[in-house]
Amino acid sequence: MTTPRPAPVVPAERLDLVEPLHGQPVADPYRWLEDRADGRTEKWAEAQDEVFSAASAVWPGRERVGQRLGELLASGVAGVPVWRGGRVFSMRREPGQEHSVLHVQEGAEGERRVLVDPIAIDPSGTTTLDAWQPDREGTLLAYQISEGGTEESVLRVIDVTTGELVDGPIDRARYSPVSWIPGGLPDPEAPEGRVPAFYYVRRLAADLVPAGEEQYHRRIWLHRLGADPATDVQVFGEGHDPRTYFGVGLSRDGRWLIVSAAVGTAPRNDVWIADLSAPGGHPAPSFVPIATGLDAQFGAHVGRDGRLYVFTDLDAPRGRLAVTDPSTPAPEHWRDLLPQHAEAVLQDYTVLDGEQLIDNPLLLAKWTRHAVSEITVHDLDSGSRYPGPSGSVELPGVGTVGGLVSRPEGGHECWFSYTDHVTPPHVYRLDGITGRVELFAAPPGTVEVPRVVTRQIEYPSADGTVVRMFVTCRADLLDADGAPLSPLPAILYGYGGFGVPMTPGYSATILAWAEAGGVYAVANLRGGSEEGEEWHRAGMLGHKQNVFDDFHAAAEHLVATGWTTSAQLGISGGSNGGLLVGAALTQRPELYRAVVCSAPLLDMIRYEKFGLGATWNVEYGSADDPEQFGWLLAYSPYHQVREGVEYPATLFTVFDGDTRVDPLHARKLCAALQYATSGDRSERPVLIRREKNVGHGARALSRTIALSTDTMTFLAAQTGLSLEG
Repeated sequence: MTTPRPAPVVPAERLDLVEPLHGQPVADPYRWLEDRADGRTEKWAEAQDEVFSAASAVWPGRERVGQRLGELLASGVAGVPVWRGGRVFSMRREPGQEHSVLHVQEGAEGERRVLVDPIAIDPSGTTTLDAWQPDREGTLLAYQISEGGTEESVLRVIDVTTGELVDGPIDRARYSPVSWIPGGLPDPEAPEGRVPAFYYVRRLAADLVPAGEEQYHRRIWLHRLGADPATDVQVFGEGHDPRTYFGVGLSRDGRWLIVSAAVGTAPRNDVWIADLSAPGGHPAPSFVPIATGLDAQFGAHVGRDGRLYVFTDLDAPRGRLAVTDPSTPAPEHWRDLLPQHAEAVLQDYTVLDGEQLIDNPLLLAKWTRHAVSEITVHDLDSGSRYPGPSGSVELPGVGTVGGLVSRPEGGHECWFSYTDHVTPPHVYRLDGITGRVELFAAPPGTVEVPRVVTRQIEYPSADGTVVRMFVTCRADLLDADGAPLSPLPAILYGYGGFGVPMTPGYSATILAWAEAGGVYAVANLRGGSEEGEEWHRAGMLGHKQNVFDDFHAAAEHLVATGWTTSAQLGISGGSNGGLLVGAALTQRPELYRAVVCSAPLLDMIRYEKFGLGATWNVEYGSADDPEQFGWLLAYSPYHQVREGVEYPATLFTVFDGDTRVDPLHARKLCAALQYATSGDRSERPVLIRREKNVGHGARALSRTIALSTDTMTFLAAQTGLSLEG
């Protein structure tokens, strides 16, 4: 006799929709939930809003958690400085401010003044500062803002001295780099004068592209300040795949123009260089390939010493840095400065070659070794590392270095940020002459950090591959050997995609959870770049199941070694990490008690049709291809839901302004789980939290705290962690 299944919390119509794809029937009973404009979808969503509000209102500890998260975020933010001329540009968020604010000051000791404040532009807090770039002289600033979290950046230019708008708005500038031309270009209306100008990336107008492709078809343009953008000169991009993203950069002297092109998020790109001093110059540069048609990634720039530097993983999955003459840019002419390391991954580099180092210019290299940062010091000409202590930069701890910024006109200093699990990001200055590292800028606020410890532990995945994860816990809950005294409520977090590494960093959520007596683990899954590009490719396309296996193995290790139990284990992930936990809950529902699935991809058969999905098939594969369709269907969470299975309690969080990952994914899986699960829905609810006027990425501080409060209290209620203390 079959036990009757409880009625869904919010009944959703199930369509008898089955489509044959590559000879295989594929059911899609909740196709109608894809259409946000459908009145039935909105009615369903509003009902889900009511269910979530009622459920979340009784989760214990909400007030305390929100307060504590605010305290842990009260440190504020101090960003790495960017020098242009004698001016210093940096981001800063004072305690209590909703968004970071862009400031400028005259020299390192000058008084800071505000240049761009998102809250001053929009007091509602839904406008975000997406990108900014001062010109080479520090007199003009190009910046991009979006409303409602849409990331639909609009480009404007202001005078740095007065703050007045001098150009723009220019729309369709999403994900646009801006590269200013030193000294500008001759003014066609005043031959003796100059007009500021820059290269940038902009999409074609919607009426010039096929319907449904408005987010694609980018080109590189040359823009003169004050000119109608419709008259901008197209410099590069015609004939490329519509999904191509372009990069553009100029050498410090303005002679060399370098452009790059990558189809979607592919782990490969093509790079070209043009000599702007040659005939044709700025209006019609002649491009020569640096590297094209190769299965590798390339970054290139021409240094003040006139050499072309190429940062690549070609024949070096952990990265290498090569040099050549710009006139002979092809790979056969390259000479390695920094060859591939046997264990560490090359992440970044900068050059110190100012007047005071004219006889001894330095090359600084940033590496990660199993996700932990290091900085080494090398001779610029040969690449040889300096012997002994002078060959390394002493860092404040075991953590993550961000940025590695020197003055573009040369100098003996560089600046970088540092953070670890208990340290908010601080900015440090390195003196290349003395080798001394000193604090340059601390976060403006103060914070009392709980006494926690973080261990990096190793475990085997299903195929025997060694994977690592960081585990954070209160010190008093561990024995003398660093092992847990008893199993604890735990959260396991992961991402595992697009070559994104999970490195140590300050997190109010991790600290608040650990302070309350829980365990927080972050796994360095395949699909990231913690061990280089091979690690990434071992978790993409037909190897995607490796990522899920690594995650399951992390959970099993935490249980087997006494950190937690399956009944106390929650998992969390967002975006590609939302796909990760969606696959985890459908593949191994018995292993996890609760799931937070944020802004996720979940219908992997139709993901290419929505948002920016078409740019990701180089990572996941395409359902149009029979073989790749098989990969996708095998793990697509929406298609792997089975009736009568006791699924974990699940909270989906979605954002109506999200133009990257459409909330339809969460709606469809939410409805499917509510229908199929055999569990007691009062004990293991399936909920969806919908947030309006916010998108996939940046958000106001109060929204961040509210979201974290809801997800933490949900997981605590499910895993048994008390947050009332």
